[in-house]
Amino acid sequence: MATVVDLFTYPVKGCAGTPLDSTHLTPAGLAHDRSFMVVSTDGVYRTQRRDPRLALVRPTISADGGRLTLASAERGSGDGGDGVRGGDGVRGGEDELHLDVTTSAPRREVDLFGATFQGIDQGEEAAAWLSDFLGVPSRLVRVPPEHDRKTDGLTPGTSGYADSSAVHLLSRASLTHLHARMAERGAPPLAMDRFRPNIVIDSRPGERHGEDWAAAPHAEDRIRRMTIGAADLGYTKLAVRCAVTLVDQEAGARGGPEPLRTLAGYRRAAGGGVVFGAKFSVVRPGKLSVGDEVAVEEWGDAEV
Repeated sequence: MATVVDLFTYPVKGCAGTPLDSTHLTPAGLAHDRSFMVVSTDGVYRTQRRDPRLALVRPTISADGGRLTLASAERGSGDGGDGVRGGDGVRGGEDELHLDVTTSAPRREVDLFGATFQGIDQGEEAAAWLSDFLGVPSRLVRVPPEHDRKTDGLTPGTSGYADSSAVHLLSRASLTHLHARMAERGAPPLAMDRFRPNIVIDSRPGERHGEDWAAAPHAEDRIRRMTIGAADLGYTKLAVRCAVTLVDQEAGARGGPEPLRTLAGYRRAAGGGVVFGAKFSVVRPGKLSVGDEVAVEEWGDAEV
């Protein structure tokens, strides 16, 4: 039996994740996951592939989604958000912005991997803060309430501004196995945040040396249906890895060739690409918590 050991939501696509003890899994993923996106002035998405400094932006969002804070991990945070309120955005010191989220502003077209969606611009305060921090003209948009994106894969679903499916799941066993292979090359281990998972699973304590599927690396590749907490998830596809995995999430800058160099030697998918972890759609929404058991209802063959 496996359990959930970490939960992460990423309110702003490409920015740092927020660790959670519990959350609600919506049809589009963990609550507020990738519900905002940084774009160019032309509406084209920004990610760490070209803008690695996004990793240094630490967003937090209120439970109701009405208040977003952007904080700089590089320069330290501001006054904690208890200062003056008013207008669309309020600076809590130059390193922190408190933003009243709008869902009523005019929509604009945004580009995500060549596909056109709608976004709600969050105003000049957010644009100025991000432009200053990233060093390039930028704006912040939110997924409209009427957003109706369809995602592909074995189990179709929906998501906000995620690359594809709503949920990315990864096991600690897979990362441990990667580290062992990297060590053979003399490469040091990497933090889990290089892979930006939503759900991290591991073996239950005391079962690691018994008959435990979660102790096997890449077991998540074979899951087709599972229940976690009050939610059900269905497999869509393997997670194809890109240059974001080369970005040191603490430094906001690209490091060396790992982990892609090592992964390319043993994790090439039959359909192409270097893969690590698996993507899932939400079949039944519900509450998730760290410590929840992962009950696999259906297995399949790995696509590697």
